[in-house]
Amino acid sequence: MDPMTIGFLHPGEMGVSLAATALRGGHRALWASEGRGPATRERSTEHGLIDAGNVATLCARSELVVSICPPHAAEDVAAAVVDAGFHGLFVDANAIAPERAVGIGRRLAAAGIDVVDGGVIGGPAWTPGTRLVLSGRRASDVAAAFAAGPLAAEVLGPELGTASALKMAYAGVTKGTTALLVAALAAAEGHGVRAALLRQWDLDEAGSGDARTERARRVTRKAWRFAGEMQEIATAFEAAGVPGGFHAAAAELYRRLAGFKDVVALPDLTEVLAAAVGHTSATGDGHVAAAADGAQGPR
Repeated sequence: MDPMTIGFLHPGEMGVSLAATALRGGHRALWASEGRGPATRERSTEHGLIDAGNVATLCARSELVVSICPPHAAEDVAAAVVDAGFHGLFVDANAIAPERAVGIGRRLAAAGIDVVDGGVIGGPAWTPGTRLVLSGRRASDVAAAFAAGPLAAEVLGPELGTASALKMAYAGVTKGTTALLVAALAAAEGHGVRAALLRQWDLDEAGSGDARTERARRVTRKAWRFAGEMQEIATAFEAAGVPGGFHAAAAELYRRLAGFKDVVALPDLTEVLAAAVGHTSATGDGHVAAAADGAQGPR
């Protein structure tokens, strides 16, 4: 396809990897620095994104706009694009329930914007394995814009919500079981059997105790974002007639771990488990402090 200008709102670790795929395909990638922090600026500059300054300018210069932000901000980003007078192609690539994706799509369509539903399955797309699943009338146009790899784009069908539904089901297992792992470790710690649990896991599979400990420590860096995603999954499950309580509980657990967002070094497992039961909250210097009124929420 001919080169096009694609705006990314807002390029976190995942978003900037999608932008890198677009750049590899010969497209131009924009971002908007207004209201963004230094980490986003550094990341965007490093990977060759052009700063449009603000959302209005980005929308005026872009043919395609990709929204990839924490779930709670999906409507706000879409509203900002409408307010900017955008009339191109919009991709909602956020981890949100399909019903919410359809609602956003309807509001954008009413403003004369073509909408594609999207979901990213996998980690940041620097190596093969991550997939951008898409649905909507113009999903194939979006897939063509990300055809250079290593990100793989796949069209699931013409209906909005299909891509989000797949994302919710997939992440319900991957991120949901990580929350379950942290909860099981915290419960074992509370009952004084954590060491015995780790030994049992090692008996089941050599080295699995250490692997699961590392997994529990690593998820703290994204817990602030996963909390909202778990709530979206609970909503999606309930809409399908499936109990959503498991993922609602996972959302609460991730909220309790959200204070580790800005900690540079991975926390010790003991700190993670203390936060999981609401006894402590993380501080930015890599330590934990007593929580006055329960766990700290996402920032």
